[in-house]
Amino acid sequence: MPTLSLSTYYRITRASALFDIFFTAAFATPWTFTLFYEQLSNINVWMGGEPLPPFALVHVLITCLMGTLVMLWSFTRLGEPTLALGRYDGAGRFLFAAWMTWALLQGGLPLVWLFLIPELFWGVAQWLPVEGAPRPQPVQKPALTLVRVSR
Repeated sequence: MPTLSLSTYYRITRASALFDIFFTAAFATPWTFTLFYEQLSNINVWMGGEPLPPFALVHVLITCLMGTLVMLWSFTRLGEPTLALGRYDGAGRFLFAAWMTWALLQGGLPLVWLFLIPELFWGVAQWLPVEGAPRPQPVQKPALTLVRVSR
C-alpha cells in the first residue's frame, strides 16, 4: 500500500473537497435542486431504472439541508485541510457508501452508482497511510480514586 507525504495527502483532501463542491452545489438550494432533480430522473431512466418519484416539500427540505452541510464541510476542508479532517471525511464517505449500497440493494436506482464509486474512491484515498503521521496511542485509563466525603 502506498504511503503518502503529508503535502500529497493535503492535496487529496482539497481535491475531494472541490469534487464535493462541484457535485453537491445543485443540492444546496431548493431552486437548484428542483432544476437538477429532473436531470437525475432522466439519468436514472437512461441507466435502466424508473423515473424518480416527485418530491414533497419535506424531501426537498432534507435534501437542501444535507446539501448545505456538505458544502460547508467541503469549504472547511478546502480552506484548512488537516490529517484529522481528511480521516473524518474518509470515514463519512464509507458511511455514505453504506447507505448508497443499501439503496442499490432496494432496486430501481442505478443512478446511485454515479455517487457510490466516487465516495469509495475518495474514502480509500483519504485512509491511505501518511508518512510521518502520528500513530494512535493507547488511551491511558485514569486510576480510579475513591473520595470519602465526610459530613
